[in-house]
Amino acid sequence: MEELNRLDVPTFKEVPKNNFVLILDSIRSLHNVGSIFRSADAFLAQKIYLCGITGTPPHREIQKTALGATESVQWQYEKDALTTIKQLKQEGYLIVALEQADQSQDLAHYHFDKNQKYAFILGNEMFGIDEQLITQVDVCLEIPQFGTKHSLNVAVSTGILLWDYFLKTQ
Repeated sequence: MEELNRLDVPTFKEVPKNNFVLILDSIRSLHNVGSIFRSADAFLAQKIYLCGITGTPPHREIQKTALGATESVQWQYEKDALTTIKQLKQEGYLIVALEQADQSQDLAHYHFDKNQKYAFILGNEMFGIDEQLITQVDVCLEIPQFGTKHSLNVAVSTGILLWDYFLKTQ
């Protein structure tokens, strides 16, 4: 760990975090949940909200891909993502969906403000983000794709989003 210049868990919990939280709404795959925890750790997320049917730690399948990130990243379970979004809006978060929708903006051209608090919503692998939640978002972002597939894996998409946020706010 020292050679890699990595933080231990107690130090991680004390360092300043980036200005975003993640809202995982009804993510089916526990492997995806674990992978998102790892990306949240890598990019110093403030917190993850696990909503709907999204699995929660401790779970063997989450741990398999999280590799301990469930111990470093703060998280909480909230049954209803809509209530969570409304609360975060009241706390000054800009609500951002990562979804292919009519009014989506290209992630590559979106400007993140490092002083703004963001709540990034990620939805179900098959059905995306629930329409009821989409009506509450301030911005909908889309990752451009050029191949034959119509979407990326939710964990891969999260990594791309957080890397883009990191690059644009440093």
